[in-house]
Amino acid sequence: MKILKEIRLYNFRNHDEFLVDLNKNTTLIVGENGSGKTSVLEAIYICLQGKSFRAVDEEILRRGEEFYRVELDFIDGQEAKIIFDGNNKKILQNGDESKRILKKNKYPVVLFLPEDLYLIQSSPNRRREYFNRFFNQIDEKYRNALLKYNKALKQRNEILKKEVIKKEEIFSWDVMLAKYGSEILKTREKWIKEINKSLTEVYRKIAKNNDEINIDYNGKILNNNQYIKKLEENFQKDKVLGYTSFGIHRDDFIFKFNHSEADGSASRGEIRSIILALKFIEADLLKKELKKVPIILLDDVFSELDEKRQKSLVKNFKDNQVILTSVEEVEI
Repeated sequence: MKILKEIRLYNFRNHDEFLVDLNKNTTLIVGENGSGKTSVLEAIYICLQGKSFRAVDEEILRRGEEFYRVELDFIDGQEAKIIFDGNNKKILQNGDESKRILKKNKYPVVLFLPEDLYLIQSSPNRRREYFNRFFNQIDEKYRNALLKYNKALKQRNEILKKEVIKKEEIFSWDVMLAKYGSEILKTREKWIKEINKSLTEVYRKIAKNNDEINIDYNGKILNNNQYIKKLEENFQKDKVLGYTSFGIHRDDFIFKFNHSEADGSASRGEIRSIILALKFIEADLLKKELKKVPIILLDDVFSELDEKRQKSLVKNFKDNQVILTSVEEVEI
């Protein structure tokens, strides 16, 4: 399904001016490591989602230049432009101008990075980042709650770094963390349950075996008062640490393989099949919830997969527009 037609980059990372024709179901961008392949996917992602998946705007701006600009044309005639002048970002979409992409102008994306294949063995922080990005797309309320939670967390942590702290200084931030933290907890549990409904089935189609896969979310559901109480119980500890030690920003998502932790019990190939299954479910949920067929961005992941899993990837995304990068020619 063709959705995107063309993208143009100006002063974007190491590209001074760069154009890519996207007017086909699958676009392959070939180049050596460090040549700027991932930057093209990053630019597409920014136009569709409003922000980068790996950096802030100041880091994206080509060294020595005063601005960067990205222009994305859609098959149906729509267009999106992102302009950053070194201080502020302006987004132009279908006659709308804003600092952030409006909800009606966002387009769903499944982003597949090489490090995603190591998600199970990586840190809790990396897993939280992955699922936050996933849930932000399918649930606008989740996205808003997470933004407000992170702002409150930043303020609370700044107070905790002071030498002298009055408890009343921190209480209002505790209230906000409890309100949005409780909401995020419930929403995470909801979407993990939804993923688990089909995770084993999708995994078995890829791996061709009878293993059972599920994800455990270790966040404990608390109401607002219980959440505030936990923050207050940890106040003295947090003063010593200089940061908030309890909350949804510390929770984890544990992958289980036949009821044991996948990290340690599943083989390298089995882990890759689990991640592929998760990506396929992500694409299905985005389509179901947003009523749009997502764009698939694959950043040099083919080289990390064997032939069986490459074929599974191609088969599952045959109805999507796919843009992928590689250091060599691949068949898809």
